[in-house]
Amino acid sequence: MGSLLIGTVTAWLVTTVDFPGNRFFKWALILPMAIPPYLLAYVFTDMLQFSGPLQTGLRNYFEWSKGDYWFPEARSLLGAVTILTLNLYPYVYLAARAAFVSQSGCLLEASRTLGAGPWRSFFQVALPLARPAIAAGTALAVMESLAEFGAVDYCAVDTLSTGIYRAWISRGSLVAAAQLSACLMMVVLFLVSIEKVARSRFHYAGSTVHYRRLTMWKTSTISKCVCFSLCLLPILFGFLIPAATFLVMTAKHGDARAYELLWELGTNTVILGSIAAISVTCLGLVIAYVSRMFPGRMTRWCELVAGLGYAFPGAVIAIGVLVFLLPIEDHILNILERMSENTPGLFLTGTIAAILVGYHTRFLSITVGLLAAGLKQIQPSIDQASRTLGANASSNLIRVHIPMLRTTIILAMLFVFVEVVKELPVTLILAPFNFQTLAVRVHQLASDERLAEASTCALAMIVIGLLPVFFMTSIVERLRPTSHE
Repeated sequence: MGSLLIGTVTAWLVTTVDFPGNRFFKWALILPMAIPPYLLAYVFTDMLQFSGPLQTGLRNYFEWSKGDYWFPEARSLLGAVTILTLNLYPYVYLAARAAFVSQSGCLLEASRTLGAGPWRSFFQVALPLARPAIAAGTALAVMESLAEFGAVDYCAVDTLSTGIYRAWISRGSLVAAAQLSACLMMVVLFLVSIEKVARSRFHYAGSTVHYRRLTMWKTSTISKCVCFSLCLLPILFGFLIPAATFLVMTAKHGDARAYELLWELGTNTVILGSIAAISVTCLGLVIAYVSRMFPGRMTRWCELVAGLGYAFPGAVIAIGVLVFLLPIEDHILNILERMSENTPGLFLTGTIAAILVGYHTRFLSITVGLLAAGLKQIQPSIDQASRTLGANASSNLIRVHIPMLRTTIILAMLFVFVEVVKELPVTLILAPFNFQTLAVRVHQLASDERLAEASTCALAMIVIGLLPVFFMTSIVERLRPTSHE
């Protein structure tokens, strides 16, 4: 609910309201997405604990002692909720902003002529049209929070995700871990089914062919200050403070060896992210398009099942990939040994192929959800017109739908790339020998309570994650529908 509220409100404000810093906030609101939630948990628990700089400064200034004051506990349910909200709201913001930007100003102008004010136009016109995209972004935030382990475990909060890890790692019970995973899958199925049923009776494609830029509303000084504050606070606590903390740690106690490994670790991270972003987006586009062109119970279930992997902890997916690939690999190697003495070795589990399979399982729901929402905003009459002109399903996808979905496709690739950069369990378990990424290096140092040294690679992760964010911001502005007066 926090991610839904912050993401939708900030997306609407930067798209339609004229206030100081509007152009800055359009891209800055995506910045928290570049920081993994477990790094946010490390920073805020270190700052807010009893021996942290904030409480120590308050005790020294007011001459307090323990028990003289109340201070919120970072390692609590409220702390975990706050950290995940600050980290996950960009999922909703990006999807909502892309939907708002693609809407025509003619619709809102028509509502204004019928007597609707700014907020009524938002709730009755703009928000219903953007609902598929907002629902897709919110679903990603929900599934990410259900599968999150590092942040909630560090905040001492018991969830299904932490239970799966403890059942598997501490007790060595794959049966108990599988039972908890099944419970988690049922929760996700229930939530996704509710949203699909709720929006199954509605159509969201705009009916106008006249596109005009949304009019920027002029507001009072007080309203401008409120808008500025609402957009600043998520960036301040979700990115600026953690990034500044890592920067100070790196300057004072950085990892000297990280500078030697930075090029290799960064190259591995970028290669994995790029390959996964392209391949997962292509597969998601095919699934979403087939579901649109051939609607039915089977395609709906395929689309639903394809998106469940995002709700499972990465370690569970990694073990599932190994269980699936190892027998296939052994069978192929046995055949090759009979045919020749030279065998390729572990060509699946010993290469990045296994990691890519894990990434496809983990992040396919991102592309399927976003692209399915984008396809819902394309009028069915466009498909009918292309068919009357002799276009088949494949040419219709390549020549009609892909050009209309350019913004959504780039959004999906951005999501996958940034998630791969931050992904830890899948990479840690499935990575070949002598193959590391920045996330693995940060985990190794943070596990040994060497957070100051881990800050160097953490900063590199943030920089790599920021590059596609800046690129995406300019793309969203350029790829809006053509303006027709």
